Order: sequence, then C-alpha cells, then structure tokens
Amino acid sequence: MSTLTIAAAQSLSIAGDLCGNIVRHGRFIEKAAEQGVELLVFPELSLTGYEGEVAAALAIEPHDAVLQPLRDLARELGVTAVVGMPIWLEDRASVLIGALVLGADGSLGVYSKQHLHSGEDLVFTPGLGGPTLTIGGEVVALAVCADFSHASHAAAAAGRGAGLYAAGVLISEKGYPADTSVLQSYARQHSMAVLMANHGGQTGGWQSAGRSGIWSEDGSLIVAAAGAGDLLVVAQRNDGAWQGRVVPVAHIQ
Repeated sequence: MSTLTIAAAQSLSIAGDLCGNIVRHGRFIEKAAEQGVELLVFPELSLTGYEGEVAAALAIEPHDAVLQPLRDLARELGVTAVVGMPIWLEDRASVLIGALVLGADGSLGVYSKQHLHSGEDLVFTPGLGGPTLTIGGEVVALAVCADFSHASHAAAAAGRGAGLYAAGVLISEKGYPADTSVLQSYARQHSMAVLMANHGGQTGGWQSAGRSGIWSEDGSLIVAAAGAGDLLVVAQRNDGAWQGRVVPVAHIQ
C-alpha cells in the first residue's frame, strides 16, 4: 500500500453566498496543504449551502471562470479538492448536484449525484455519476449523500477497483447513527476506506451533525470530528497503518 493523506473538509456554508464560500474553501485548501493532504473532500453543495431553489439558481457550467481561483490554488498547493456545487451540463435543460474535482494537476473532473432524496427532485435532476480518481496510486470513487443509501452504488465502486469511497454529505443528528453504520459496513464489506465529509453547521433549514469521519478498510474508525464547526478531519496511511487527527480551521468572516 502506498502512503496516502486524505481529509474531509467539514465546512460551514454561507447560504447562497458563492463568493464568500469560495474564500472559505480557499482557506480549507491552504490548511489541507499545510497538513500534507493529497485529497480534500467537501460536503454536498458546499459552495452554495444545501439551499434548494436558491442553490439551483446559482448553478454553473463546470468550467465556469468563477471557480478558477480555487482551481489555481489547488494546483499551486498540490491538493486535489472535491467541491459541492449545483451544475448545468451542456444542454442546460436541468440542474444537477455536482461534485467538481479540482485536480492538483490543473484538471477538472465532474461527478453528479445519481440518487436524489425525496423533495430534491422538485429542483434537481438525477445525475450521471462520474469516473474514478487516482490519488497517490489509490483508486477513489465519489458519492454525494443519498448515493450511498443505495448499496449498489458502493458495490459498483468496489467493482471498479476503488480503495477509497469518498462521500460529501448532509447528515443530521437524527440520521447520523444509521447513516454512519451504513458507511462503516461498506468499508468492511468491500475492504475499502470510506471518507464522509459532513456540513459543519446549519444549512437549508437542516442542523447538520458535523462529526465527519474516516473508516479504514476493515471498518474501524480512524478519526472523526467530535461535533460541528469548521474542521479538517485528516487520515494518513503509512505502511498500511492509518493515523488520524482533527485540525481546526480558523473562522473566516
């Protein structure tokens, strides 16, 4: 097994404030680079907040110039960052919940949420998924929230050779025990590490549980945040052994 350092960006999103959230995301990327992180995953719709019609109204095409500062920063600091953003695809006929991969090499990847929660279909259209990533020699499969509630999604990731299943989510305190039990079971069942990046606070009328976490390939918990707030949840693998830490990220006004 290769050395690998990954992190969940447990971030607070300012409702509908794309510019403000870009600044906040930049701070997370900088902090991740200080920690030697190679892959940084943000929560679902992290750049707008989980704000339904407000978020949908801010949808962009994946290559929109508004993301260029974050793309440049990711490349400059050598961190691949997966950010949550509502997106249009080429026909602009519908809005998808996207996870955009800002590559450390300057590339841009697109993943779109395949499975929607009840009510999301009033605003968003089911997406197409996306290709796996390769980070430090590890194959990474992405998921966005409700995707992981379908066991077939994780099984397909394992079938494509994923050693890491990385999900950006919004999970409330009420849903946290059941949802994290599912994620832990995928790690154990498919022998792949699992990363869960949750929102750091309230968004879209939901109070997020925070408590982002990372599980090892045998299902054991490597590290988790103790609660909500702006935090970086980091896991590092050396010689097959994982170690984790939680790093505060200074609040950005």
